[in-house]
Amino acid sequence: MGSEVVHGYPHLATVRAALAALHRRLSYDGVHAYAPSVLPADVAFSDQDDLHLGTQRVARALVHHLHLPDARMIVSFREMRHAASVELAAGPEYFIELNARFRTHRDDIGAALAHEITHVLLHRLGLAFEGTRDNEILTDTVTTYLGAGWLLLDAYREHGASSQKLGYLTPEEFGYVLAKRATAFGEDPAPWFTSPQAYTAYTKGRARAQHDERQPPLTSAGWAGRRRYARERRDAQENGSRADRGSSSYAFEGGGRDTLRVSFPCPTCEQRIRVPVSGRVRARCALCRTILECDT
Repeated sequence: MGSEVVHGYPHLATVRAALAALHRRLSYDGVHAYAPSVLPADVAFSDQDDLHLGTQRVARALVHHLHLPDARMIVSFREMRHAASVELAAGPEYFIELNARFRTHRDDIGAALAHEITHVLLHRLGLAFEGTRDNEILTDTVTTYLGAGWLLLDAYREHGASSQKLGYLTPEEFGYVLAKRATAFGEDPAPWFTSPQAYTAYTKGRARAQHDERQPPLTSAGWAGRRRYARERRDAQENGSRADRGSSSYAFEGGGRDTLRVSFPCPTCEQRIRVPVSGRVRARCALCRTILECDT
C-alpha cells in the first residue's frame, strides 16, 4: 500500500497457471457454484457502521460467498507493514489481522478480507503454489475468478502523487481475470466500480483477455495470426514438429502430415487442448466445457 503501482502483465504466466489449477481442483460444476459475484450491497461499509460489528458482517458475507459456512473469522486491527494477514490452522476459527489504516479507510475492508478469506479456502482445498510470490498470485487470481476479487481491483486508486493498490496482481491483471470470469459467467462487473482507475484497468484487462480468444487455431483469429499459423503448420508438416515450433500460445506435435496435432490453451481455463491438424474442427474443453471453433 502506498508504493508505486506496477502496471502491465508481469505475472500473466502464473495467473494462467492459477486459472488452470483452480478449474482442475474444483471442476466445472464447482467453479460455477460461485455465481453470481458477491454484490456491493453485501459488503458495503459506511462511516456510521460500528467498526468491529461492520467488519464481522462483511467477513460473514464473504465466508458465505466463498462457501466456508463452518469458518468463523475473528478480525482485529493493528499497525503492520502489509494490508492484512490470516492465521491458517485447522479451524473452526480463523484469526485475521487488518492494517490499522482500515479503521479510517473502511471502504477497502471488504477487499482486504476477500483476499485473506480466500487464503482460508485454498488452505481447505489443499491448493497452493511453491513460493510466497506465486502463492499470493494464486490467491488473488482465485479471489477474483470466484467472484470476490472485483473488490481488490476497486481498491486501486491514484490521486496525483499518491496511489493505493491491494493485492499482488497489477490492476490490469486483476482486470484480465475479472474479464475471464465475466465471459464465463455472463456477468458485467463494470457498474460496481467506484474507482475510475479500476474501471480503466478492467477495460485494459478485458482487451487482453479478448486477445486470448483471437489466437490461432481458433477461427476468430485475425489475418496476421492465421498467416503465421499457416506458415508454421506447413513447416511442421514438411520437416516434422520440434519443441520450439509454433508460437508461444500454440505448438505442433507429432510426426508428418497425417499425424500432426496442434496444442493450444483454452481461452477460458488455460488447460491445453490437443486436436488433429485436419482443417475445420470443433473442440470441447474437457475441463471447463467451452466449445471452441478451430481451423487447424
